Amino acid sequence: MWLHWGVTKVRYPIHSRVLDNGLTVVVSPDPSAPSVAVNLWYDVGSRDEAWGQFGWAHLFEHLMFQGSANVGSGEHLNALQSVGGVANATTWFDRTNYFETVPTGALDLALWLEADRLETLPDALDQANLDTQRDVVKEEKRQRYDNQPYGDAMEHLVRLAFPDGHPYAHTTIGSMADLDLATPDGARDFFRRHYRPDNAVLTLVGDVKAADGFKKAEKYLGRVPRPGDPGAVRPEQAALPPLTGGPRQELARGDIPADAINLVWRAPARDSAECDAVEAGLSILADGPASRLEKTLVRERQLAAAVSASLVELAGGNSLALLSVHVMPGVDPAEAEQALVDAVGEFASGGPTLAELDRAKAAAEREWLTTLADFSSRADQLSCYATFDSPERVNSRLDQRLELATADVRVACAEHIDPAGAGTLVYLKEDADG
Repeated sequence: MWLHWGVTKVRYPIHSRVLDNGLTVVVSPDPSAPSVAVNLWYDVGSRDEAWGQFGWAHLFEHLMFQGSANVGSGEHLNALQSVGGVANATTWFDRTNYFETVPTGALDLALWLEADRLETLPDALDQANLDTQRDVVKEEKRQRYDNQPYGDAMEHLVRLAFPDGHPYAHTTIGSMADLDLATPDGARDFFRRHYRPDNAVLTLVGDVKAADGFKKAEKYLGRVPRPGDPGAVRPEQAALPPLTGGPRQELARGDIPADAINLVWRAPARDSAECDAVEAGLSILADGPASRLEKTLVRERQLAAAVSASLVELAGGNSLALLSVHVMPGVDPAEAEQALVDAVGEFASGGPTLAELDRAKAAAEREWLTTLADFSSRADQLSCYATFDSPERVNSRLDQRLELATADVRVACAEHIDPAGAGTLVYLKEDADG
C-alpha cells in the first residue's frame, strides 16, 4: 500500500512475463485474503469498431458469456458463482475487460473457463446466441441511455469534441442500426482479429505466488495458439489540438428534471503530466463542497443545484475534460451558463491556490489508495498499465500526480480548458405543453 506523500512508499510486488503465444501475464501476490482476482484485458474497444459496426465491441462482451466449446450458455457465471466467486465485464473506448474474484482453490477453474472461451468461443457463436445477446444490448441501450434524463449526453459530447470518422466520435453503446447488422460470420471475424492471446493481458492479484501464477497461466491459457496472422492493426492516432470555435448544441427535452449545461474539451492523452494537471484543475473546480463552482454557483449565487466534473482518460491522442451544471429552477440558463464560463475562465487564466492544489492531491491520493486496496481494482489497474505502458507504473503512478505544482495546473488549464474553445451541450427543460 501507499502512505501519505512525502513519507515512505510501500510498493506492491509485481511480476510479469510474456508467454510464447504472446499473452502478457502479471502476478501480484498478496496473501492478506484467501482469494484471487483474475483480470483479462483485451486491447479492443469502441475505437476499434469499423463504420457500420458501432456497438460491436460491447456486443462481444456479452457474447463471451454465451458459451464456448465446453461451456454452455450462462455456465461461465454459474460455475464461478457455485464456488463462491463473482464475475463481470465492461467495455470502454480503449479496451474490454473480463474479471472475476474467486476463492484461492477455484483459480484453476477460473483460468480454464477463460482459456476455453478464448480458444473456442466461435464454436458456440450461432444465430440464436447472437440474437439473444443483441436483444440484451439493445435493451440496455434503451434503459441506460435512450430513456434516462441526459442519458444521451456522452453521445452528443463526443461528437462535439471529435470530428466525424474519429475513433472516439461514437460511444461504446453503439447504434441500434449497427447492432442489427451483426451476423455470426461478422462476429467470428471480429473475434479472430481482436480476441487473441497476443492482444491480451492476464493479471492475477491475491493469494497466489508468482511462480504458481505463471505455471497455471501457462497450463491453461498458454496452450491457446497464437494466430498466424498479425491481427487487427490500429492506425496511430495523433493528438488533436484543443477545440476552437466553441461548437454548440441545444436540446429541448420534456423528460429532464432541470436545465443543464455541459462543457467539453479535448485534453491530453491519459497518464501524461499535462493530463494530470487538467484533472487536478477539474477537481478544484467541481469536486466536493470546497470546490470553486460549488461555492460560487451553488451556495453563494444559487444559480445551480449541482455541479460535477470528470476526466475521461483515453489513450489515443486525446482524453476528454467534462464539466456539468444543473440549473436551479427559476434561474435563466443563460445566466447560469455565463457564470459558469466566467468562473472557468478566471480559473484557467489564474490557476489554483496552493491550498486548492493540496486538496486535489489529497483527493487523488485517497482515490488511488482506495482503488488499489481492492484485489479486483488493483488487478484491473495492473492490466491497464501492462496494456498501455508497464505494470510497474502502478507503483509510481501516484508520484507523478503528487509532484504537480500550481504553475503546472495553471499552464495546462489555460491551454486545455479555456471556455472560449469549449464544446457546449445545453439541455433545456420543455414545458408539458411543448
